[in-house]
Amino acid sequence: MTPLAFLVVLISDSCGLAGQIFFKHAMGGREGNKGTMLTAGIAVKAVGFFLWVGLLSRYDLSFLYPFEGLQGVVLMFAASIFLKEKMTLNLWMGVALISAGIMLVSRS
Repeated sequence: MTPLAFLVVLISDSCGLAGQIFFKHAMGGREGNKGTMLTAGIAVKAVGFFLWVGLLSRYDLSFLYPFEGLQGVVLMFAASIFLKEKMTLNLWMGVALISAGIMLVSRS
């Protein structure tokens, strides 16, 4: 994988994460701001989707999928920072188990 392709993977994953944050803001935000946040979430997720499809055309899914496992960990940090959500030990343990499982599957 080239450095450029790795950057595209990171941007694609970041778009997915940003979309989730925008969607959460849209569902719980102020009335006048909901449409803007929802539109931003859809736009960012669409960019991430098309980047991901482009990556799938060049690389095996079994190679790319472990990067998706990182999203859970990064999403936990993003939720605590941007949404001020409280992170419990059980949540962190769950994310760790899911990420470990994805890594095990990707190595088989």
